[in-house]
Amino acid sequence: MEYQFRRNRLEGSVFAEFSMGHEVLGRWFAEELGDDKSKANHILTQIVLIKSGALNHLRDVGGDLTIDIDSEQVRVFASVIDSEEEHLLEDSMSLYDAESESYCGLEDFESVLQSWLAFINDK
Repeated sequence: MEYQFRRNRLEGSVFAEFSMGHEVLGRWFAEELGDDKSKANHILTQIVLIKSGALNHLRDVGGDLTIDIDSEQVRVFASVIDSEEEHLLEDSMSLYDAESESYCGLEDFESVLQSWLAFINDK
């Protein structure tokens, strides 16, 4: 999984681009996490608790995207996927999976999240 972080110096907005198959992770980092250091640190703390066995699962429902974290993997997906409305769509009308759902290993995600936190701390 390859990724790149960028900042728009004029607007102060942050962007994350991920390799094919993980595009939704970029959206989650930019849109749901943004430059919120306290949220990033909170998620890192929850990951430590999950890895130690003190916590089984974390789900954070954002505006458009939801993140599920367990002891093995992280799933980021469009919140509409988890709603009953998604099941009403015909097969030909289903969402493009790579842009609406992605999985990665817990350790990989933790490493990316630490890199993101370093990125947003470096203004």
